Amino acid sequence: QVQLVESGGGLVQPGGSLRLSCAASGSIFSTNTMGWHRQAPGKQRELVAAITRGGSTNYADSVKGRFTISRDNAKNTVYLQMNSLKPEDTAVYYCNVAVVAAVSYRYLELWGQGTLVTVSS
Repeated sequence: QVQLVESGGGLVQPGGSLRLSCAASGSIFSTNTMGWHRQAPGKQRELVAAITRGGSTNYADSVKGRFTISRDNAKNTVYLQMNSLKPEDTAVYYCNVAVVAAVSYRYLELWGQGTLVTVSS
């Protein structure tokens, strides 16, 4: 059994910062690409940022220069540092992790439960 646990969402004023975390736990052989998506009310879920096991990253144009994705392979954890937050960043943020399970070596794509980020004064 492998699961993801997210943390770090909340209410922040425009221009503020938040750091999201997502930890994978359970019978894991390795984690591959890890990413963050978000879904605002009335909108489709969109990719925010992703990072490969080797550290290559890509970002949505709307967050480039403001958000930074990073990972700790030893802890099977991915982070999203969000700076200079704007009201339009308000959304539920979901982590997404590609995992190879231990023992079975099955490839699994997992989603976190979502954490709400609200940017408002």
